[in-house]
Amino acid sequence: MIRPPLHALQGFVATARLGNLSRAAESMHLTISALSHQIRGLEERLGQRLFVRNPRGVELTADGQQLFDRVAEHLDAIEHALRPFGASRDEKLTLTLMPSFATSWLVPRLPAFLAAHPQLEINLQSTIRVVDFERDTDIDAGLRYGPGQWPGLESVHLFDDYLTPIASPALIERLGRPTLETLGDFPLLGAPGGRWSDWFARFGGKAPRRYVANFDDSETLHRAAIEGMGIVLGRLTLAWPLIDANRLQLLFDERLKADFSHFLVYPPRSRAHRGLGVFKAWVLEEAARYQAAQT
Repeated sequence: MIRPPLHALQGFVATARLGNLSRAAESMHLTISALSHQIRGLEERLGQRLFVRNPRGVELTADGQQLFDRVAEHLDAIEHALRPFGASRDEKLTLTLMPSFATSWLVPRLPAFLAAHPQLEINLQSTIRVVDFERDTDIDAGLRYGPGQWPGLESVHLFDDYLTPIASPALIERLGRPTLETLGDFPLLGAPGGRWSDWFARFGGKAPRRYVANFDDSETLHRAAIEGMGIVLGRLTLAWPLIDANRLQLLFDERLKADFSHFLVYPPRSRAHRGLGVFKAWVLEEAARYQAAQT
């Protein structure tokens, strides 16, 4: 009988759930090379290919899906059974959040929190995937950007986000600084309509007949602005580190409230998690301080 090592099955399940080798390796505190070696060894033992690569990461083959369906719940049961023999569950807090929000807002503030609460271990799982808390039972809570209502989850409002035109210093030096009335004469990044229309309707000026380029996520838009491609209607939460580093500059004091806001979300099972209670109190204080500085 083929008996693959348990750690190889754990690596397989983590990779299947995250759909990405680098994130799975990070979650298991392994190098990508070590995790890849585990999975190759598992495939050789079973004589089956378990994953195929795609532009976003990896996905299960039919054989891989069959293996996942058979072993994942049993590994979860083993982990659950062993928890009483390890560190207290309340001393470990696993959070899911977008990589861009982790980098721009949370991580710069975390050292002070961890210094004040050295008994608490924070595990951040930064991913663009919307986590299913019913399936991913190892995740305690999440930081999300959205409308504030997610079925089956409790949500706590942290702060609103705002939009304002920003541009690279090089573009400003090359073309000058626009006024509210002349903004539409400058190269703008975005799509016709949308929030740019709201901007011009509220603050005046005339929208351009065409925009230079559009991208489907804020982080890429900000990157294009850094490269001097044009002026972007930037999200301040993501843009502040770039502004502080003088890679982008604010053009106006005027701001639009974004369609969505930032929330702390968690399933009912996490209500009694003492570590989450400590984090919740802290992140609400940080959010209030940040919101006050924006208005």
